[in-house]
Amino acid sequence: MSTPESSERAARLREIVGSPTYRLAFEDIALLNEEDLRPLRLQLELLKPERALRKEGIGSTVVVFGSARVQDARAARTHLDDLEAAARESGTTPALEQALERARHRLRQSHHYEQARRFAQLVSRRFQHEGRCDFVVVTGGGPGIMEAANRGAHEAGARSIGLNITLPHEQAPNPYVSPELAFRFHYFALRKMHFLMHAKGLVAFPGGFGTLDELFEVLTLIQTGKVPRIPVVLVGRAFWQRLIDFDHLVHEGYIAAADLGLFEFADEPEEIIAALERFHGSPAEVSLSPC
Repeated sequence: MSTPESSERAARLREIVGSPTYRLAFEDIALLNEEDLRPLRLQLELLKPERALRKEGIGSTVVVFGSARVQDARAARTHLDDLEAAARESGTTPALEQALERARHRLRQSHHYEQARRFAQLVSRRFQHEGRCDFVVVTGGGPGIMEAANRGAHEAGARSIGLNITLPHEQAPNPYVSPELAFRFHYFALRKMHFLMHAKGLVAFPGGFGTLDELFEVLTLIQTGKVPRIPVVLVGRAFWQRLIDFDHLVHEGYIAAADLGLFEFADEPEEIIAALERFHGSPAEVSLSPC
């Protein structure tokens, strides 16, 4: 029979058990988000993906960077067709003319999407076969060039990795990342570290600040000997040579002439494959990792 004393006792026990301080530390999300727990959060972001990759038998990767804003050819063509239809129906305005020009430019850029898609198909078919897990495509896991590369691997019947990141405007993963190899990061630094931990090559398609940041960090790490040398391929010679005057950097003495050998250019997916094989050898010569 319940008494006032027993009811009070039960209420106090519920209060104790429900207190945040009574939670197990590893289950206390509020604790893990405290400012002075940042080192632990950094460690968790280091450990979680690495443990998953080891469990899945991933031996090595090839990194693909590039703009999130590039569309596939079909989507770019459809958008342009819709705008042209609107112009025919209602006439053009300055705003519509600008939109049309942007759409035409997006359609021209879509060949980068198709190149990334094709490259991922080729490299996945060459190095992921008979239960092998090497040169696995890894991207930032988002749209644009990232989607294209994950898509190409998926279409080749291979697996691929996505290293997504939390942003102010949430970036959803593209649907072609292998679910068991899809990761999300809070810290850019840890995400960049994971891009390189198993990398056998880096392929950079045209992109903006994010692509440039990632590319030049890799070149700096190779230049300073912080990571082993890997082939770095810049896709779209005309784009990169207009964007960055590498020879001017040499002329001014800011880099050595030998540093120009840290990367090379390619314009077609087959050229990227050739660059990887010049460095590592053919699939038959590469020591591959079983899944």
